[in-house]
Amino acid sequence: MSKVELFFPLENEDSLKNLKANQFVYISGQIYTARDQAHYRMIKLLEQNEKLPIELKGNLIYYCGPTPPKDDGLFGSAGPTTSSRMDDAFLYLVKYGLKATLGKGERKKEVIEACRNYCAVYFVTFGGLGAYLAKKILYQEIVAFEDLGAEAIYKLKVDKFPAIVAIDCQGKSIF
Repeated sequence: MSKVELFFPLENEDSLKNLKANQFVYISGQIYTARDQAHYRMIKLLEQNEKLPIELKGNLIYYCGPTPPKDDGLFGSAGPTTSSRMDDAFLYLVKYGLKATLGKGERKKEVIEACRNYCAVYFVTFGGLGAYLAKKILYQEIVAFEDLGAEAIYKLKVDKFPAIVAIDCQGKSIF
């Protein structure tokens, strides 16, 4: 399989349909970070029919545990965090157009089914390489829930961020 570069936010989901589990990809463009608490807050907003601080449609959420910014304003380390903690939240948010997530580790069976049903993709990246991955981030900005610190939602501009398709739109998984 050839290496593919994907650009987020997606203009259409066709680029996801051709991806296959175990395929290496580069992710470029604008993505968001969010972890447990940010997900719970987004769900609460949706349940109250309030507007989210980010657009989910066609976007990617990176489950990231960043370190505080360095002198240049960018994270010192931006490695993935365990994705399974966000499984239930993913099942809720995918219905609102979330097209991709990026993290590490396995997802539960229902997430695989949701990826198939909504043509969403789960990417994994490399744990232990947080400093290297941070170098793929060109820009970062807190866009929501600043009080959460490292769990705030950040908007990132990334260039050729390395990942592997772990679950594809057909429901195939590397796990």
